[in-house]
Amino acid sequence: MFTPKRLARLKWACRRGMLELDVLLLPFVEEAFDGLDYEKQETFERLLTSDDPDLFAWFMGHQKCEDPELAEMVDIIIKRVKV
Repeated sequence: MFTPKRLARLKWACRRGMLELDVLLLPFVEEAFDGLDYEKQETFERLLTSDDPDLFAWFMGHQKCEDPELAEMVDIIIKRVKV
């Protein structure tokens, strides 16, 4: 379970140097994060340790993430935005 302090750090980590990432990540945490199982929550937290250029390339479809867990999380976030 994510403690309030850990969740606050997670939200802070969603604030990136690119607006395109900010508008994907922070709303995802605020609106969909609680609905994920704990394993997926930890995967999302790990996703946030990736560099901004990599995240941007994955979300924009310019590159495919080589890590299958992170690639699945990217797909979850993208599908949520397209709904």
